[in-house]
Amino acid sequence: MISKGGNAVAEHIIELVDISKTYDSTTEVLKTINLYIRKNEFLTLLGPSGCGKTTTLRIIGGFEQPTTGKVLFEGKDITSLPPYKRRVNTVFQKYALFSHLNVEENIAFGLKIKKVDKDTIKEKVRSALKLVNLEGYEKRSVDSLSGGQQQRIAIARALVNEPDVLLLDEPLGALDLKLRQDMQVELKRMQKQLGITFIYVTHDQEEALTMSDTIVVMKDGIIQQIGTPEDIYNEPKNAFVADFIGESNILSGIMKQDFLVEFCNHKFDCVDKGFEINEPVDVVIRPEDIEIFSNDSGKLEGIVESITFKGVHYEMIIKTDSFSFMAHNTNMYPQNSKVTIDVAPENIHIMKKAVN
Repeated sequence: MISKGGNAVAEHIIELVDISKTYDSTTEVLKTINLYIRKNEFLTLLGPSGCGKTTTLRIIGGFEQPTTGKVLFEGKDITSLPPYKRRVNTVFQKYALFSHLNVEENIAFGLKIKKVDKDTIKEKVRSALKLVNLEGYEKRSVDSLSGGQQQRIAIARALVNEPDVLLLDEPLGALDLKLRQDMQVELKRMQKQLGITFIYVTHDQEEALTMSDTIVVMKDGIIQQIGTPEDIYNEPKNAFVADFIGESNILSGIMKQDFLVEFCNHKFDCVDKGFEINEPVDVVIRPEDIEIFSNDSGKLEGIVESITFKGVHYEMIIKTDSFSFMAHNTNMYPQNSKVTIDVAPENIHIMKKAVN
């Protein structure tokens, strides 16, 4: 089982064991996925379109059957259990609210199916609306609500059933940037307040970094890396993860020996070890970690090719003889000016060469 950071003794609520999924006997969407999810964890499946993250979520929810492998819930095999018998609820990107029902009726729909008594339903609906900050909206038409409000109603409808796990399939995708950022904070608040497990699917790196306890990065049906947001950003396992999570300069290098790497025809101290002498490697440097000097203090000489103001910093492309670096700096260096650049040892990340 692939391990994750954090408290190793925390109880696993869901385990995916050797899960694969193939369509039409030829299209392999998932390739032997092994993953555990802890109770009360906010876990995000992150990756580009077609990487298998939504298929993984649907298998957990019971909407898809794996071709091989099994799904365990608190140690019990639920692979063949239908969705309505699983202790999970799902919030989809398209909220699927019933336009002919008001807010209260939409939220209460699942409870009525379960034949919960009217007084209990009323109290649960009131509590759910309070949780999503929409108290007093019971009699509103769902068509009169904004996109963000409709999204909250969809979440309330799922939460009112008191699931042990809430599955969220890109639920913020239809919202504008400001509302999406506000809802990221709200979702994290709700998850902490409720103390239940959230499994979230997105292709948005900012969403994943903002909300998650654990991020699972996927590509082509394979898990590339599992870790905390800090681990994923600061210590990417391969070039794909480094490039997908934020901006990165990725260039080829040679590991001369432990703690010494060569790239752009210069040797740099680093903090990595365990590579073969003169082993080809990928070198990852974040734009914010590049030091820029207007004198000869840096190791590499370059020319500022372009400048873009980003609000909190300037983004500059600095062309050297061997590589064009993207650099972020609060100081602006004029276009076409000559500069030198350097990188501190702890900000140089060395990885094995990517293999397809």
